[in-house]
Amino acid sequence: MGAIDLNSDIGEGLGPWRMGDDEAILGSVTSANIACGFHAGDPSHMRTTTTLAAQRGVAVGAHVAYRDLVGFGRRFVDATPTELADDVLYQIGALDAIARAAGTRVSYVKPHGALYNTIVHHEGHARAVVDAVKAFGGDLALLLLPGSLALELAEQAGIRGVREAFADRGYTPEGTLVSRREPGAVLHDVDAVAARVTRLATEGVLEAVDGSELRLDAESVCLHGDTEGAVAMAAAVRASLEAAGVTPKSFV
Repeated sequence: MGAIDLNSDIGEGLGPWRMGDDEAILGSVTSANIACGFHAGDPSHMRTTTTLAAQRGVAVGAHVAYRDLVGFGRRFVDATPTELADDVLYQIGALDAIARAAGTRVSYVKPHGALYNTIVHHEGHARAVVDAVKAFGGDLALLLLPGSLALELAEQAGIRGVREAFADRGYTPEGTLVSRREPGAVLHDVDAVAARVTRLATEGVLEAVDGSELRLDAESVCLHGDTEGAVAMAAAVRASLEAAGVTPKSFV
């Protein structure tokens, strides 16, 4: 692989509270998943982060979520498909308006947290997310877990599905993410994370928590902006990729 996208979840502060160093991590990544106010973020954080992304030439994505500020979007919400489609469309539209004011635009959508994991298998909610992206129109891509039902539905609907891997998250042998309630869910060793992302980019292989090897066809790798040491980790990953001859480049 000659190039791979590096994305990060940013803009997840709220009011006077900041989460992560968004400006610093934008120096390493090529795509920014910006919180749209439903799990985190607010209009001011959205505008600040989209402006920074535009200045850095980083692609902007809508990091849409269940309506769950208290739970940071990590809890399932039993919304009807219509309600969920409307919520997702609302979030995309809000961020796109702010992005255009900052001189850029929303070019893709990435679901957050519980929504991301639910639409791996939940047909009603997966279809709702796809319907919202289609309703918004344009050429939005949808960033999803390989093998997910949402990815299949997106491609059936003519929406570009982008397969994503996670640099700092543990994987089960089945290729799903280890629950954050379980040991090994989040990885903190900077050198180990950099090495595993480089191997993924060059060999298409990622090691699961039990030591087995997963074959993953990923176009984008996520580096969580709220992980401890995220800025150093993102810089190390980028440096490792470049040393291996892999160019960090947005998929849009």
